[in-house]
Parts: sequence; structure tokens; C-alpha cells
Amino acid sequence: DYFMNQKNSLGLNSCFMDLDDPIELFKIWMSEAEKKEINDPNALSLATTNQKNEPSVRMILLKGLNEKGFVFYTNLSSPKSNDLKKNPKAEMCFHWKSLQRQIRIFGSIVQIGDKDADAYFSSRPYESKIGAWASDQSKIMEKKEEFLKKINELKKKHKDNENIPRPKNWSGWCLSPITVEFWVGDKFRIHERLKYIKISNVWKKEILYP
Repeated sequence: DYFMNQKNSLGLNSCFMDLDDPIELFKIWMSEAEKKEINDPNALSLATTNQKNEPSVRMILLKGLNEKGFVFYTNLSSPKSNDLKKNPKAEMCFHWKSLQRQIRIFGSIVQIGDKDADAYFSSRPYESKIGAWASDQSKIMEKKEEFLKKINELKKKHKDNENIPRPKNWSGWCLSPITVEFWVGDKFRIHERLKYIKISNVWKKEILYP
């Protein structure tokens, strides 16, 4: 990384910059990942826990970022949604191997409003809309043929892309960040870590040992 010999005011790699708002830094890192990562720079691992405190983690795609937080969409009957209904706290982890960078975001989660969910669903490709209707996400499937049959039946029913309504059990979740940690890898495990913590609506910075 050509930044390695330059430092910010905390003595860290200058790619950490000197910003008071971690969301601004996230946007900068994401825009760089969009140029370097071959597939899905918006991919992240999402960790949740169920009512037994058993953790689950899976890869999903970030589909929105607004003043409230980080937005993704899913079936509301999926395991991740059921986890979030029981414990509305979760952590996201973005890892960009080509950049040797990682961002962890912890916070509380709320379901987004119907208006926002409708707007995003209407922007999706035809096949993705049909798939949302056809899939009983994470439920046991006897044969793949039954899924394909459901898809074909729905295509016959909904031939017009514009008039496919959003399934009521499909919506989005928004993670409102409480902590955001930026990580840059370096040789000999001399990695650099900068953590932002929100205290009384103000972001505080901490440098962490690797």
C-alpha cells in the first residue's frame, strides 16, 4: 500500500485519515474496495445470536447506507430475521483481501419501513423479485425441482415486472452503529486498528493493539 510510509495525526497509516465521523471513512474505504475487489465489495459477514445465545454468521450484501445506518434485505421468516426479533443487536464485518483492510460494525437493528422496502423491491431485477416470492428461505427443500416449479408458476402469474408486489414477509433491516473498527493488515502482524465508539451521540476514537 503506497500509504504505508505516510501517517495520520494518530501515527497510523494515512488511509485511516483524520475524520470525526466513521461513516465518512467507511464510504471512502468502500469506494476504494469497489475499484479493487473483483466480486461483491459490498459483501459482509453478519453475526447474530438466538434466544439461546447461540451465534450464527453468514455472508450477505449491503444494499443501503443512510443517516440511520447500514441496510440489508431478507425474508422476515429467515433464521437471521428470527434472531434479530429476539435480540436486535448484531455485528457486520467487511473484509477486503485485495486491500488488506477490514471494518467491523456493531450496533442495534430495526426493521425498515414498508415504504423504503417497497421502493427497494421495485428496483430489483425481475428474476430476483420472483425468487423472493418462490423461496421459503432456509426451510428444508425435498428436491430442487419443486423450487424451479414454483418459480415457473410465479412467472406465469406475474408476467409484468412492474406489477410484482413485495411479499409481506420480505423486508429490510437497518443496523445503527455503536462501534466501528477499521483494520489494516501489515507484515509480522503489526496490524493497525482504529475504533470509533459512539458515546452520548459523539464519536470517540481509540487505537487498539493488534
